[in-house]
Amino acid sequence: MSAIQVTGVTKAYGSKRLFDDVNVNFAPGRRYGLTGPNGAGKSTFMKILEGILEPDTGLVSRPEKTSVLKQDQFGFEDKRVLDVVMMGNKPLWAAVHEKETLLSKAEITDEEGERLGELEHIIADEDGYTAEPDAAELLAGLGIAESQHDKPMKEISGGLKLRVLLAQALFGKPEALLLDEPTNNLDLDSIRWLERFLSGYQGVLIVISHDRHFLNAICTHIADIDYETIIVYPGAYDEMVMAKTQVRGRIEQENSERSKRISQLQEFVARFAAGTRSSQVQSRKKQIEKLQIADLKKSNIERPYIQLQVKVPSGKQTLHMEQISKRWPDVKVCDHFEALITKGEKIAIVGANGVGKTTLCKMLVGELPPDEGTITWGHKVSVGYLAQDHREGIANGTTVNEWLHGWDNMAHTSDIRSLLGKMLFKGEEGLKPTDALSGGEAVRLMFAKLMLTKDNVLVLDEPTNHLDLESIVALGEALVRYEGTCFVVSHDRDLITSFATRLFAFTKDGLIDFRGSYDDFLEKYADKPEKKKKGNSMAPRSSSQPA
Repeated sequence: MSAIQVTGVTKAYGSKRLFDDVNVNFAPGRRYGLTGPNGAGKSTFMKILEGILEPDTGLVSRPEKTSVLKQDQFGFEDKRVLDVVMMGNKPLWAAVHEKETLLSKAEITDEEGERLGELEHIIADEDGYTAEPDAAELLAGLGIAESQHDKPMKEISGGLKLRVLLAQALFGKPEALLLDEPTNNLDLDSIRWLERFLSGYQGVLIVISHDRHFLNAICTHIADIDYETIIVYPGAYDEMVMAKTQVRGRIEQENSERSKRISQLQEFVARFAAGTRSSQVQSRKKQIEKLQIADLKKSNIERPYIQLQVKVPSGKQTLHMEQISKRWPDVKVCDHFEALITKGEKIAIVGANGVGKTTLCKMLVGELPPDEGTITWGHKVSVGYLAQDHREGIANGTTVNEWLHGWDNMAHTSDIRSLLGKMLFKGEEGLKPTDALSGGEAVRLMFAKLMLTKDNVLVLDEPTNHLDLESIVALGEALVRYEGTCFVVSHDRDLITSFATRLFAFTKDGLIDFRGSYDDFLEKYADKPEKKKKGNSMAPRSSSQPA
């Protein structure tokens, strides 16, 4: 297998330089996490590796059989789901179609007969006669039921379409695999399946993810974008963070010691430059020239400071859910569910996509009523809500500063600026129109609002969407310190493990109230890895054939 070789790559947008003369070799058999804060250039670099974006300078060489996770979920609307997956192996797909074209002729020439033999060899070499069951196995692992496999793409949901595109990227044993946020729209079971799959991958894997647990589980190396270059560290994400901190600390210490020595030498030169000790002065000058201070470019990593406080504590009995039942619209969210929540409890809401986690959050905040039962909040409860669509709670037609100030007109202007600064809105960024906010900016602004209102109960639906790794770590630390009660929907296992002492978990037996840690829950309820199933030998079926 071949490596991906990057030589002298530079890329800038206007005055902002993302990379400067990057030279890096991505070797087969290694799995690289591509990391860096939002705006560092991860997706840009991935597009350069893929070949759809040209660098300003430099070259990239990649294996011929390089597979990429596509982002166009509407690009295959009339294709059968299984066929879309098999299209990930381009040589196989082309050979199958050429074979079908030749076989459709009433008569074929001797030359075409020879070509059919060549095509049979290509199909055999590309495992074409087990292609359909192999594709079905990928889809099943990613949580797509067999009943969906023969449907056209236009008949399945957007979330499932993205999973099909992930299966397409994984199909056909590519020599190199480029995955940008592959865990988006995956539930926890599917993420664990993907980890097992990628851990056995033998080619060059480069993956962007904001899921720290995922990176720690699969990566043998981290390629970190910072200081206008890419530095490759051995080990997983946590090991990179430690190594990076140690390297920068060592250089800063060495620079400090050199700076002190230079000052001493300069003082000697200044005192005796006009005296009789000229030879010693010249010696000191040469020493100063040799003591170069290492150039430490400014890191582009910035972590927000999330401080979730409580203005007025709630009563001890915070929430009572009695005999709650709900269907929405055709999904049974819960059936006579009971729970009593006391002040300070921290609850993670977990489960597969589409089971009703968001519906449960909307019932908690009063946006949807239960079909049966009652939800009763306790004394002095104040609920802060972060919806899954973070833009949902932010009005357009105003500025960041004005919108935040509207939640507390008595707040001093300096306090508003301080909150925005903690959420990385610096200087004139407070004047940014709310209509122009990115996904990451929207969620950070919502956290600034929660820091201002200081509610004693938080309901957070997928708060890590659009956050980079540094921000997710900051959120986990804030939830641990938070003295109120919280309900948090998340697929980020490190985040859940860091704060949750109780789970509302959607299982095959319905919604359960699990008292214990997430690790305890997995030990009891997690599906164990399945052995690989043997499929029947069959050639892939083209989209022109009936399902």
